[in-house]
Amino acid sequence: MKKTKKKVRLSRVQTYILYFFVFAFMGWLMETIYAIFTLGHFVKRGFLYGPLCPIYGYGALMLILFLGKYKHKDLQLFIYAAIIFSAFEYIVSFGLDALFSMHWWDYTGEFMNLNGRISIFYSFAWGIIAILFINHVYPFLKKKMNWILSKIPYSLQTLSVKLFSSVFIVDTIASCVRYLV
Repeated sequence: MKKTKKKVRLSRVQTYILYFFVFAFMGWLMETIYAIFTLGHFVKRGFLYGPLCPIYGYGALMLILFLGKYKHKDLQLFIYAAIIFSAFEYIVSFGLDALFSMHWWDYTGEFMNLNGRISIFYSFAWGIIAILFINHVYPFLKKKMNWILSKIPYSLQTLSVKLFSSVFIVDTIASCVRYLV
């Protein structure tokens, strides 16, 4: 009888770390394309040196971990996401302002904004994005990532998680130093 080798997979935490990087990169890409479209040229987006917007990575993880249970319950998902992500956006904006005395976004000119940190338009957008993300984007990307990871040796997967994490930590520290000096 031939023994079959059991396929070793990343832990749940390691998989979430990879999701963080994928969605942080996608957020950076979305922000960059939006800036090119609206301004007509490349503009460096985000807090970090590298091509990541961590707020999108953390937001995606919050959706997956806390709001994923509302898949196909669109009204509940919309309301919870609009509230949670508006609060999250406000807290992040306040924290960045308190730490670095800088604004990475300002909705002062927007209708129904709160201290320029959040606005009703973006609260609405977060609700719509959550519905699209939980019902369509995440299931599609999860399936694709599982397929891709099945083709990559486990040792290379774990090395990638460690390497991405290390680079992210160094980038975060370097970026903090840049804005503090």
